[in-house]
Amino acid sequence: MILVNPKGSEVIYDSLKFSQAVKIGDTIKVSGQVGIDQSFKPAEGIEAQTRFAFQNLENVLREAGAELTDIVELVTYHTSMKDMKGFAKAKNEFIKDNYPAWTAIGVTELVMPGLLVEIRATAVINSRIE
Repeated sequence: MILVNPKGSEVIYDSLKFSQAVKIGDTIKVSGQVGIDQSFKPAEGIEAQTRFAFQNLENVLREAGAELTDIVELVTYHTSMKDMKGFAKAKNEFIKDNYPAWTAIGVTELVMPGLLVEIRATAVINSRIE
């Protein structure tokens, strides 16, 4: 097993004691990615948070040797299921076709105040869903 912690995420590893992802062979299990900027502040609104979360997800996958097209499963956590239209609009900027399996779960809160969405993923290197 290889721990995946891209540059800039060291504070998360050191203070919260978890890796951004673990790589087992060609499979990558990515921890929940949230819509925060580099100063660890939540972005404004569901679309902006979703974009940041997918950018963070893409960064972790790239560090592990994968791409967004290698995602085989997404699990998303939402503090309001009423925001799904805005979430989907931003998600579709990153995953344009050949969609992976996806489960959306409504929750009452996430790890930081102000967070609206968290995205967890499983990817398999070179699977390139077609």
